[in-house]
Amino acid sequence: MVTRYFKLSDDVYVPGRWELGAPLDGRGHKVWTWLFRRGEPAAVDGPIRVPLSHAGEPLDFSVAGAAVPIIHEKVAALFNELAPDAVQLIPVEVESRSEQYFILNILRVVKCIDDAACEEVQHWAPEDGQPDLVGEYRVVAGMRIDPTKVGDAKVFRPWGWPVVLLVSENIKTAMERAGISGANFQDVTST
Repeated sequence: MVTRYFKLSDDVYVPGRWELGAPLDGRGHKVWTWLFRRGEPAAVDGPIRVPLSHAGEPLDFSVAGAAVPIIHEKVAALFNELAPDAVQLIPVEVESRSEQYFILNILRVVKCIDDAACEEVQHWAPEDGQPDLVGEYRVVAGMRIDPTKVGDAKVFRPWGWPVVLLVSENIKTAMERAGISGANFQDVTST
């Protein structure tokens, strides 16, 4: 049986929900969000603070700034249990909250996008004037992945399109059973 994989994103349709601002380092400067998309451990100066850009109902899974996953300690416990070698949990202070939250930094990148099964893909070309991006994805619409290329990964980012966070069906199921708020799942498995 083929394992199914899901794009994990922020459920922006939760009524009355909070909106998080960009993470700030100990000096009050915005944290460079690409640190958390490279698939490797990140080092950040001092305590990280996440301001609210809109007060509202706190969520267990949210995205701050430019697609930085912010998770409640109960979500962190699930990832620690189910994929301990694939994540780095970086403590953050979320404005007006006493509970512990973390940046969920994914430590695995897998080359798995199924170009032929996606609605549309475009790759960066030399003539685009971005030499450091040549060959990587410029557009991925209706993303589908080839599950045979994933191996044993349970949580990862797809190579060339690091703005997406992917999880296996068992992580999705564990999050749903735990009643995690704020998470949205979209099946991306090619069949």
